[in-house]
Amino acid sequence: MKYLVTYDLMESARNTNEWLGATAKAMASYPVTGMVPNPFFKVLAGWGEVTERTFARMVTKPDWGIRSVVAEDGRDHLVETEIVVARPFGDLIRFNVLGRPKKRRKVLLVAPMSGHYATLLRSTVLSLLPDCEVYITDWHNARDIPVSQGKFDVEDYTLYLVDFMKVMGPETHVIAVCQPAPLTLAATAYLAAEEPDAQPRSLTLIGGPIDPDATPTEVTDFGNRVTMGQLEQTMLQRVGFKYAGVGRMVYPGLLQLASFMSMNAERHSKAFTDQVVRAAKGEAADHDAHNRFYDEYLAVMDMTAEFYLSTVERIFKNREIAKNEFVVNGVHVDIGKITTVAVKTVEGMDDDISAPGQCVAALDLCTGLPQSKKASHLEPGAGHYGIFAGRSWRNNIRPLVLEFIDANSDVAPTAANKNAGRAAS
Repeated sequence: MKYLVTYDLMESARNTNEWLGATAKAMASYPVTGMVPNPFFKVLAGWGEVTERTFARMVTKPDWGIRSVVAEDGRDHLVETEIVVARPFGDLIRFNVLGRPKKRRKVLLVAPMSGHYATLLRSTVLSLLPDCEVYITDWHNARDIPVSQGKFDVEDYTLYLVDFMKVMGPETHVIAVCQPAPLTLAATAYLAAEEPDAQPRSLTLIGGPIDPDATPTEVTDFGNRVTMGQLEQTMLQRVGFKYAGVGRMVYPGLLQLASFMSMNAERHSKAFTDQVVRAAKGEAADHDAHNRFYDEYLAVMDMTAEFYLSTVERIFKNREIAKNEFVVNGVHVDIGKITTVAVKTVEGMDDDISAPGQCVAALDLCTGLPQSKKASHLEPGAGHYGIFAGRSWRNNIRPLVLEFIDANSDVAPTAANKNAGRAAS
């Protein structure tokens, strides 16, 4: 239990910084400070405002914030988020658009479990809602899951996806974003062998590490450079007494956030300094560009230790998916068993997380799939975030994905989709 203390110390440090920010903001906002011509108090209040918000967001799960969507009738329709399948480590949720005729495209978005909440895909959901019935995997924060619920590793993750696909039925089109791409491919292959009638119609893999060694990046180099023993000793802690998952071994979200920030430390430092100046001038708003981005970016969740370690060891180090050697519950998952599910890969030319070549490797693994059911797209000038949520996604990739879905379902392509893009192969 030695890691309980370090987990609580890290949470105490976060809590203290949040308190310091709130205190500085309150003290520097007293009316009497207006009598001092020096801008010190305004800067202090700005620093306090930004600091309090920053450290508070680290332990707060963001709200989906999707209130309504405009339908073809030109009216705003309210959106309800409803749980379709509730499981200890993650739920399958649906965005139900009230009063709108049911859309024929049924899409399952597989969200990453790599530090951030599923709400990271909020803009992706928003862009698909006008044209699709959208479902998403909503993974839970490991700190809130009691130890009595057992383990959760890459095999359990894959079986969760298998169950979700079974519930949604064979008319489903699956879109996996980033980290879950290899496991979603494995889940589809598992269904192909065990329950072929439950397979989805199509599978779109966006920026995922199917073969991490195809094009090495800083992320893959780190995975190969460190040993599993080093990871266990330096990255893992036990959840402290404050949360329901007390005693569970996790890769803490705060440690993950520190890793994220260190990759672009200068950029983040400038962003926070600029926001303090804006707050001091009274130019910062609750939902300005800075807060919209960092409210999501700073909200991190703990990952179960077994999921983190098995991902590094089996996906990155041993490359079990890339070598078609992945095993689930003692059963070899042969990706070559996929023979009817259309597969498309999407990569960003400037992606420094899952570089071009890593994701498209999936097509070579699908040896039983005819070429007519394979497609790929490489987006020029797009980084990792842009291929599923940025301008490249909205303007170029989304139309291609919808066109790919229509080409592999009974849905007749709309004129808008015909003109929006073309299939890439």
